[in-house]
Amino acid sequence: MASVKSTASDSSTACEYCNNFVWDEEDEQYYCEMDMDEDDYVRLVSGHYRSCPYFVSGDEYKVVRHQM
Repeated sequence: MASVKSTASDSSTACEYCNNFVWDEEDEQYYCEMDMDEDDYVRLVSGHYRSCPYFVSGDEYKVVRHQM
């Protein structure tokens, strides 16, 4: 698990809205559940990607809003 921190001004990694960003009760912090290698992690935190390639929307109501 990679520990990815995002700030409010950093919209390229919106980890807090990702379905892969989960709370670990043992460590009491959030982790990204994606199994990425070290190179991908460095590219992600250094800003190489325009947006996270592993992002999965955690918005459960997205489909409902689309249907309305």
